[in-house]
Amino acid sequence: MRKFMIAATLGLAIIIPGSGARAQVDLSTYADADGFLDVQALTCAQLAGTWQDQADLLSAWYSGWYNGLAKRHYMDIRKGREAEHELIVYCKANPQLRIIQAIDVGFKSKRERLGIKVQ
Repeated sequence: MRKFMIAATLGLAIIIPGSGARAQVDLSTYADADGFLDVQALTCAQLAGTWQDQADLLSAWYSGWYNGLAKRHYMDIRKGREAEHELIVYCKANPQLRIIQAIDVGFKSKRERLGIKVQ
């Protein structure tokens, strides 16, 4: 009985508005009528509020996009996971930003740490 009460309480905490708990939202919610996501318009709140597998997918897409722009054709899985984690942490703290703005902050921070000057 005690286990049932604990489970019921946890279930209600997820359902009751204002309880602090949020349900995850599928990224398809933000797609247009043809099923496409405008990845330049997605916000940090949307990234932080989706399922982990969808956040992984979106992070991989952004990584491919930026690596393509840089004409790089390789991937460091460990660094990619670290970058995704840092992005999600930053996005949770700054939900009002677009994801591409948060990525830009991350790039600038990394260049600064490495002493890279951009003209």
